[in-house]
Amino acid sequence: MFEKLQSDIHYAFNDAGLLATAMTHSSWANEQQEHVEHNERLEFLGDAVLELCVSEELFARFPGAREGDLTRMRARLVSKPALAELARDLQLELYLRLGRGEESQGGRERSSLLSDALEAMLGAVFLDGGYERARAVVRHVLAARWPSDADGKRSKDYKSRLQELTQCLFRERPVYALMGSSGPEHEKRFEVRLTLPDDTVFTAIGPSVKRAEQMAAGLALKELESRSEG
Repeated sequence: MFEKLQSDIHYAFNDAGLLATAMTHSSWANEQQEHVEHNERLEFLGDAVLELCVSEELFARFPGAREGDLTRMRARLVSKPALAELARDLQLELYLRLGRGEESQGGRERSSLLSDALEAMLGAVFLDGGYERARAVVRHVLAARWPSDADGKRSKDYKSRLQELTQCLFRERPVYALMGSSGPEHEKRFEVRLTLPDDTVFTAIGPSVKRAEQMAAGLALKELESRSEG
């Protein structure tokens, strides 16, 4: 059942049951009469394995990069949307075992479910073959996605960079809220409040909501980068 997937990731499992577990969603396991392990524990393990493998690879590829640059690159590679895209490239949706309700609600196409399955698969590789084999799989499946320039991401706008960084640090996104506006119509000023997942708050005032959001994101980004480099 998993021959093509194993070929695609360049790894043959000694215990194919681990891979089957990685592709088993809790909704499927809950419908079985006997106890069946699902992939949540493997996902937990695979998340850590992936982050370490990516960190080590970036550390080796960019010896002159600052910690903040390495953190941004890693955030982009291990973000949930990026992992879901990678899972679709590997066609993991074809191998998932889903419960009837999850299946009927389109779970096979759900990004969060796919990214979790990918992490679970990497956790399974680690348990089956050890760290070196897991690292080889990560390097292979991310072959086309490794950044070529440590500074290339600095051209991204503040909001995009902040979202990637908070995804990496907190696994959540920042929240923006419009607090109000002031001034005549032709010179309106908008106040925006940005709240990070750790409840740190930043405010900014700009000539438009989008501009104020960018300004607040710039303040938050500067703060988080100073923490990581300090």
